[in-house]
Amino acid sequence: MGGCERESVKERYSALDRLLHRLALGSHAVRSLSYDINGIVSPPIPEDFVTRKHVFVSGLARSGTSILLRCLFGSQQFATLTYRHMPFVLAPNLWTTASRKFQIKGVAGERAHGDGLQVDFDTPEAFEEIFWLTFSLKPYVTADSLYPQDLDDISHDTLEKFVRFVSNVVSCNDQSIEAGRYLSKNNNNVLRLSALRAAFPSASLLVPFRKPLAHARSLLLQQERFSEIQHEDPYVLQYMNWLGHHEFGLNQKPFCFFGLECFKKADMYHIDYWLAYWITVYQHLLKKSPEGTIFVDYDLLCRDPENALRSLAGKIDLDFAHLNPAVFTNKQRSCSVDHDEALLAEAELVHQELVKLSG
Repeated sequence: MGGCERESVKERYSALDRLLHRLALGSHAVRSLSYDINGIVSPPIPEDFVTRKHVFVSGLARSGTSILLRCLFGSQQFATLTYRHMPFVLAPNLWTTASRKFQIKGVAGERAHGDGLQVDFDTPEAFEEIFWLTFSLKPYVTADSLYPQDLDDISHDTLEKFVRFVSNVVSCNDQSIEAGRYLSKNNNNVLRLSALRAAFPSASLLVPFRKPLAHARSLLLQQERFSEIQHEDPYVLQYMNWLGHHEFGLNQKPFCFFGLECFKKADMYHIDYWLAYWITVYQHLLKKSPEGTIFVDYDLLCRDPENALRSLAGKIDLDFAHLNPAVFTNKQRSCSVDHDEALLAEAELVHQELVKLSG
């Protein structure tokens, strides 16, 4: 979720905050206009920008994308979107300048997922989807699903706008941080990996994965958790819709890859739904990901963080000395939950393929 812990939604987002978010995020016209106005104050795109080795982290939710994002961001070699860019995410240069005088240092609190990860205003987060919701000419979000965006579905003009947007995020980065590369975490980017490769041919596309049963159980728990939160506070549901976050909750929408079965919402409170979904997503990624996509074994990162992270650093042209393996912890939880054995067997075969590719 692009928000803070359960209490913070009510306590940190005052009526005025909610009104500002509604204005900035709820209106397509305002989002588009903010991007255009930002273009007036943003610097030119550097000549070498599209060939820099930017990093895009994307995958099924609960696969370790957030902790991987934080680890890489902690290297201080990347610029990315943080809570300080909210709510005018598409105008990072303009909003950074305008808000500098009243910026405050927020008190960290646990995020809504209840997984121990702390967030404050300087925490990197997945806000990039706002760009695609604003500028994608062909709708990809339907009433019950999210559909892939092939290169034919994204115009050249949109890709140029995206390059400009990424350049803007990097250019407004804190000058104390040595960041000429962009870092993104956006789970929905699994819908458009080929477009990212076309926009940034030298970028690293990272797709983390976990053992399927534990992953499915985590997804189910978040589905239950966010449904409860959104029942208590409908603003949280609206907020997640504005950000294009449909991973969990009352408006959960699965990725519906062409040629594969779309999932019925009636099943989403049973672990078999999430096991079947896991299979669908990772089978698609195995078959359709662009050449050079890097599959990241999150369980290995937790078991042997130093060696696994050193290997990953080499793949993305990053000095391992800038990374902190201690952020990964080996939390082995029991997964004693009723599930379809045939589904799990199929998922484990897919997992074995992923492990081979990640080596």
